[in-house]
Amino acid sequence: MGPRRPSWLGTARERFAARRDIVRLLPRAGRWPVAALVAINLLLGCLPVVFTVATAMVLGRVPAAVRGGLDSAAWHGLVAVFGVAAGAFVGRQLLSPVERALGELVTRRVDGRVVDELMAASLRSPGLGPLEDQRALDALRTAAREVEFGVQSPGRAATGLLALIARYTELAGCAVAIGAVFSWPAAVALVVTVLLFRHGQRGGLRRYARARSLLAAEQREVDYLRELAGGAAAAKEIRVFGLDGHLRQRLRETHLRYLGPLWAERRAIYLWPFVRFSVLAVAVTAVVFAVLGATAHEITLTGFVLVATAVLGLLRLAEHYPEADLPTAVGMRAYDAVRRFAALVDEEHPRPARRPTVPEPVGVIRFEQVGFRYPGQERAVFDRLDLTIPIGRCTAIVGVNGAGKTTLVKLLARLYEPTTGVITLDGVDIREFPLDAWRARLSVIFQDFVRYEASVADNVGLGAVGSRADRAGIREVVDAVGLTAAVAGLPRGLDTPLARHLSGGAELSGGQWQRVALARALFALRHGARVVVLDEPTASLDVRAETGFFEEFADLAEGATTLLISHRFSTVRHADLIVVLEHGRVVEQGGHADLLARGGRYAELFRLQADRFADAVEGRVG
Repeated sequence: MGPRRPSWLGTARERFAARRDIVRLLPRAGRWPVAALVAINLLLGCLPVVFTVATAMVLGRVPAAVRGGLDSAAWHGLVAVFGVAAGAFVGRQLLSPVERALGELVTRRVDGRVVDELMAASLRSPGLGPLEDQRALDALRTAAREVEFGVQSPGRAATGLLALIARYTELAGCAVAIGAVFSWPAAVALVVTVLLFRHGQRGGLRRYARARSLLAAEQREVDYLRELAGGAAAAKEIRVFGLDGHLRQRLRETHLRYLGPLWAERRAIYLWPFVRFSVLAVAVTAVVFAVLGATAHEITLTGFVLVATAVLGLLRLAEHYPEADLPTAVGMRAYDAVRRFAALVDEEHPRPARRPTVPEPVGVIRFEQVGFRYPGQERAVFDRLDLTIPIGRCTAIVGVNGAGKTTLVKLLARLYEPTTGVITLDGVDIREFPLDAWRARLSVIFQDFVRYEASVADNVGLGAVGSRADRAGIREVVDAVGLTAAVAGLPRGLDTPLARHLSGGAELSGGQWQRVALARALFALRHGARVVVLDEPTASLDVRAETGFFEEFADLAEGATTLLISHRFSTVRHADLIVVLEHGRVVEQGGHADLLARGGRYAELFRLQADRFADAVEGRVG
């Protein structure tokens, strides 16, 4: 192994890389806003120095002006210099709001582009892997939170970096004034003192940010508990079960577990290091002022005042810069999170399509020796699964919870790819078809189907987004699923937003929402989908309601390739083919009557569930 590099070198490289990354974000705000902000910050850095010099000159010229009177050249010179000082002061007051407005513009533009990049990365993922990967989810939450609230966002980092131009221009101006009028060694000593404080501030913020990032899990728990206690979702149970005291105590314990390490880190960062910096600053300042006092007779009154005020102004620049320090130290965390998330998304490499289109299905969809396990998990969901789905018929997939039914749908929709084996359509690996074209052949209603805060027409039309203008088709499927009367009763009919908080909006019942999802699937079928999948969308209904829903759907989708997913064996008896999944494999398949006659697993579970249903009915009747 080679010699270990000193830690300060690595830290310096990290700082340089962080500054470089911020600079690379600036072009996203546009050339002219950034150029204007740079120019204004230069002026804001120069004007305090001009004010300091002019003020010192005013004080230095007062005695001569008083002796010369109002008509003397000394008096006119005093007035001219006073005008310069006043102009510098007023100019700074006028430029400050302009700088804030331009800074806000640059911030919003940069953050807007970062949001675009985040959304592009999220939507670029062909499957669900990155969106269910804990590392990716952590990065996604961090990026979304920081960019949304804009307190420590990449845009703030960009404007904060430009704001440092004003601060360090002022520092350089004060140092030059001290060196030129009084002593260059004194100027250098004061600048070193200021930079030591600045190093402590900046380095402390970086360490503090790292400490916070290590406590991300505790912070998420604190956020969750606050949202739980303050939101409406859990309000009823909190009050009914008397959970308020428990939640307060748990929030306190979690918050202390989060804050304790932060408090310790802050003490380590800011207590003794800044005590040492303060002692050094007091010593350097005392020496400078002592030498200035001892040599005061050698410089003019203007020079004395200029040096004294420049020293105080320079020392003031050792403070924390609220507009720059925190944003530049931690503002890039959000952008780093965006890049981490994008990198995880790009780890997915879908197989290039070899066929330009998806042919009309005519035979079967087949799972051939398919194996699959979710990323990061050791247990395989499927192990050499063989399954045939006939085209143009209704196939039901049944099994107890955890049998792999929903995973099968995800593989069919290519939200995940098999670990081993292939899925074929009429003998062709579905990975050879373009992904979008393949999914356009599918219409899927998941158990947790989305209730879009949009109009009834849009909720239905999103099943075939390119055909939303087909109002006649939308109305036809709405009528087919039995929503005609419900839609007629809404304030704006098909154009009613399905959310109460929207203007003119309304809400539907759970059963009506399920019919909207059914209409969406049928609308997709009307516009090119050839395989319709219902993945337990009625799991919250009782057996009778679910049976009626499936039978109704089977009638509406007659002739299409239909895949019904359920954990209830008694609700899919009318399917052409019933497949029983267990432990990731097909254990039985056939028609309802045939499977009952065999007396196997299907018959066992069917009778078990039927007995439970009968007991429940008798209990209600009794």
